[in-house]
Amino acid sequence: MSSTFTGPEWARRRTYAIISHPDAGKTTLTENILLSAGAIRLAGQVAARGENRRTQSDWMKIERERGISVSASVMTYEYGGLLFNLLDTPGHEDFSEDTYRTLTAADSAIMVLDAAKGVEPRTLKLVEVCRLRDIPILTFINKLDREAMETSELLDDIQDKLALDAAPMQWPAGSGQRFKGVADLARDEFVVYRRPADGAMPERSERVPLGGDEIARHLDPTELAELREGAELAREVCPTFDPQSYREGHMTPVYFGSALRQFGVHQLLDALVEVAPGPEPQPATGGPAETLDPGGKEVAGFVFKVQANMDPNHRDRVAFMRLCSGQFKRGMKLKTDSGKQLTVSSPIMFFAQDRELADEAFAGDVIGVPNHGVLRVGDTLSESGKWRVAGIPNFAPEMLRRARLKDPLKAKHLKKALESLAEEGVTQLFRLQVGGDFVVGAVGALQIDVMAERVAAEYGLEVTFEPAPYDTARWITGADDKIEAFIDRHKTAIAEDIDGALVFMAKSAWEVNYSQEKWPDIEFHRAKERRA
Repeated sequence: MSSTFTGPEWARRRTYAIISHPDAGKTTLTENILLSAGAIRLAGQVAARGENRRTQSDWMKIERERGISVSASVMTYEYGGLLFNLLDTPGHEDFSEDTYRTLTAADSAIMVLDAAKGVEPRTLKLVEVCRLRDIPILTFINKLDREAMETSELLDDIQDKLALDAAPMQWPAGSGQRFKGVADLARDEFVVYRRPADGAMPERSERVPLGGDEIARHLDPTELAELREGAELAREVCPTFDPQSYREGHMTPVYFGSALRQFGVHQLLDALVEVAPGPEPQPATGGPAETLDPGGKEVAGFVFKVQANMDPNHRDRVAFMRLCSGQFKRGMKLKTDSGKQLTVSSPIMFFAQDRELADEAFAGDVIGVPNHGVLRVGDTLSESGKWRVAGIPNFAPEMLRRARLKDPLKAKHLKKALESLAEEGVTQLFRLQVGGDFVVGAVGALQIDVMAERVAAEYGLEVTFEPAPYDTARWITGADDKIEAFIDRHKTAIAEDIDGALVFMAKSAWEVNYSQEKWPDIEFHRAKERRA
């Protein structure tokens, strides 16, 4: 699909995320979107084994070894006259915070469902996050080349579990070995499925009229009757796609295919061109208005991710900034809302771990700002330094581990490594006021594995993360005298997070509830709003 875009440059941007339950095929779809858009020339061998098992967006050693995505990445490509920023998020639930932060930078999302499983728990949680931010969702039902649920059941599953009106844009002909293609309901055509040769580049599928005789070459009479009956059912019973309802987050257009077999990806790309929204005004405070308008003159954006050591040879540290307004130019001086000023002399555009210098960027773009610990997740950067966009919260960890260093002489190195990774959001870091031990907080065990892997690979430290004598953590606030009294009674259970905020390390949920009852003048917080 090709077109000539007319309008302001920022309006050409489409920034979207891909969300799914683990193993629904999100990473495979990401790769084939890039292939179909002509952004890469060779597949990353997702289905291969060993060293070949990696994709364009999975660049960490642990990602390549396990075949999973554990860090959000950004990939920029052009298609259909538009410029797309694809935000690939971790699928594993242990990295839910990284995914949440990335969704704050997205204007829309593609939800990937396994055709045999429908809506799974992780998908449900991610859609709830999208709903909180009114992010429009486009659905891709994947793995039609395997046995699948009935199409009507899949649509009902979306409607019932996600409270989204599911508007089928296509209707599949069979599944598994019987999968022959999909009916394009808008064009009244049949898109023919043929399994591609291994290593072949994605090509546009053959199309034939749904109502003509030519379709009989691809479907037998029974299959054809079932397909036409299904297409008629979709038109009469299912909701009709309404672009406004989709943009408001109430409706999802549904497409079908097989990412692994490269089928349906071009149709998905075309759908993004047709319906995905561009940059919207971003709620903000401190400036002359209540929103940052993408067409505004002042350059402003917010940091939603920090990544260290993408290039291990240079010990780099890059902040991912989503631009909300203005035309950014290389060499500009920007200020954080706390007054720190930096000259962005080497801004970068991303293609997973590959990068190139960006001479200019517009609202909707994601650029990398190299810095040495100046920028944190949630910072707002602008020319005036007055703007502040909505903050990004930290959530109470569900798993706590004590860091034990094999060589005690490297304690300073451990502190630097743990703080650096905590600033990225890989894990949270707490330091006990009594004893000074480091306690790492995580959502799940895989986060701890990633922490250990990166500490060893990037900092050369042998560290074990043993169970801590605490079960959960809560940020505490209140009047100074009340806080002092509480700390005096719980000295060994008080820690500070990386920002110096006070944290109560509880041995159980019961202890948290008991403390809340006993100390009514103190607030125990499950989340801490990061200053933005």
